[in-house]
This record gives sequence, C-alpha cells and structure tokens, in this order.
Amino acid sequence: MNIETREIVLEPADNRRLLSLCGPFDDNIKQLERRLGIEIKRHDNAFTLSGRTLCVNAAADILRDLYVDTAPMRGNSPDIEPEQIHLAIKESRVLEQTAESVPEYGKAVNIKTKRGVIKPRTPNQAQYIANIFAHDITFGIGPAGTGKTYLAVAAAVDALERQEIRRILLTRPAVEAGEKLGFLPGDLSQKVDPYLRPLYDALFEMLGFERVEKLMERNVIEVAPLAYMRGRTLNDAFIILDESQNTTIEQMKMFLTRIGFNSKAVITGDVTQIDLPKHTKSGLRHAIEVLSEVEELSFNFFHSEDVVRHPVVARIVTAYEAWEEADQKRRDQQTEERKREALAAQAAAQEPK
Repeated sequence: MNIETREIVLEPADNRRLLSLCGPFDDNIKQLERRLGIEIKRHDNAFTLSGRTLCVNAAADILRDLYVDTAPMRGNSPDIEPEQIHLAIKESRVLEQTAESVPEYGKAVNIKTKRGVIKPRTPNQAQYIANIFAHDITFGIGPAGTGKTYLAVAAAVDALERQEIRRILLTRPAVEAGEKLGFLPGDLSQKVDPYLRPLYDALFEMLGFERVEKLMERNVIEVAPLAYMRGRTLNDAFIILDESQNTTIEQMKMFLTRIGFNSKAVITGDVTQIDLPKHTKSGLRHAIEVLSEVEELSFNFFHSEDVVRHPVVARIVTAYEAWEEADQKRRDQQTEERKREALAAQAAAQEPK
C-alpha cells in the first residue's frame, strides 16, 4: 500500500480558530484519524498528514474547509462540532471510494484455510490483515461484529499452515460481562472454556473440530487465561489477546512483554464494552495513549461501517455511538457550568464588603 505524507499550513495563523478546529483535547483531529485511518501531527498551524493518498487528500480538504468555517463571527470563532467532522467525511465520499478498491486490494491479503478463502469485506479489514502481516504487534479496536477476532485467528491459522510459526496461543482475561457467575464446576479447562468460546468457534470453522482437538493435544494450539501468561517468554508463536479492554494496565504491560523472537501478537478489544470494576482503567485504553508513537506497532480502528453481522447490528452500534457522544457532550457542559459557578463564587467572595 502506498503511504503518502503531506503537509498543509492553515492561514492566517490564529490560536482561537485552531482550537475551534481541533476541538477539546484535539478530539476532532482524533476523529479524522480514526475514521480515515491516517495519522495527523500538528505544530501550530502546520499539519502533517500520513496515510493512504486518497484519505490524506480528503483530510487535507476537510481541514481547510472547516478552518474557513472558524472565521470569527461577532468576535468569536464558532466551534467545530464532532457532527461536522462526520458530515464532512460523508460529503467527501472518501469512504465509498476506498471501499471500491477493496476487491482489488483484497486479493493481496486473502487468507487461505482448509475450509476456504477468507477475504476482507471493508477497507479497514483489508488494512488490518495487511498490518498483521507487516507488524509484530497489531491492535484491532472496534465494536462487536467487525471481524477483529475472526480475522486474527485466520491470520494465525495461515501462519501455522505456512510453518512461519510453531504454535498458536489464544488468551483473554477471565472477566464476567456484567454479572456474577459464582463458582464454576470442573477442571481448569472447563472453567476457562466459556470465556474463550469465540476463539474456539473461529478455529473449528477454519480447521475442523478433529484437527483442532489433535493440535490442542500436542500443544500446537494452546488456550489459556491471561493470568497464566506471567513469567513466560513466547518464541515462534502467534499470540491473540481477545477482549483486551478488560485487562488492567499491569496485565497489558505483562502481556506485551511476553513477546519473544519470531512471534506475532494481535490484541483485539472494544473500549465501549469494559467490564472492569469502577475506577479501574482499561489496559487497552492506556496502551492506546502510551504506545501510539511506537512505530513498530500497528493500531487499527473499526467502526459501524465495518460490521459484517446482521445489518441491524451496524445500526445498533451507530445508535449507541450517537448516544455516547451526546452524553459526553452533556457531561462536558455540566463540568463547564460547575467551573463557571465556582469561579463566580470565588470572585464574589473576594469582592470587598
């Protein structure tokens, strides 16, 4: 894939307008990065964009157009809202144009298994598979139904079949999804199996039940809870950490430092479905913040457009995303109001009586 780096300078330089364009904590810029699969770095009014040529050009046009919209009206610069970013991307039709190139690009990243050929269905899925092939550690982040885990397992099976690795290791944190299951009977395998069922299902579909059973007996395929990874160094392996949004910061660091020579790791998760106790920060969220500048890693963000389950699932994901954005905006407004009230009270207290 051709990667282009392009620099644009927004004139005239105006810090208020740039703040309006980028949004609080650069949220608008981050939204552009996630939606278009590019990287944007800013230094004052100069922006450096890196990614696929089509997406970089679209992002450059969007930034220029929206910067024009921040021109002062009655002395104030209008704020650019996330909805405007979304509409600008839709109007550019860049996602539709990239989708048209998937069949041709997808030929280079098809995965052959005993049960057939697995093809990416969206540009993000194609990019995800390409990044798994090209990087030792790959993150797949997005809502349910976008193929994160399924494609990772397919890539692992492909690497095993081509003898690039000697074993596959599947793991995930054993965290209950919002309900307490209590004591589970059986041995360790029987206790852990319910948490790892999605990984088993993908393996059975690609290799068949009998072959998976034989490979597991020989420890060529190993399934284990994340807690059992400590102290291990994994060489010549393809490791998949599923449901990584439920790792703690310490668990994520522990997992990432297990990677040995000639090994690949894929970390999948959905930051909107965290089941950790309150006030416990997700290891996946922390990793996105800490590791985003590490060049050897790949971060892939999926969206409702990438959902390949029943069509209603995509609409459900979109509805939840819209609600969460509105709820976050409401909470931000409440925070600002409380700040203003506190400042007003402080000023009143300092006035001479």
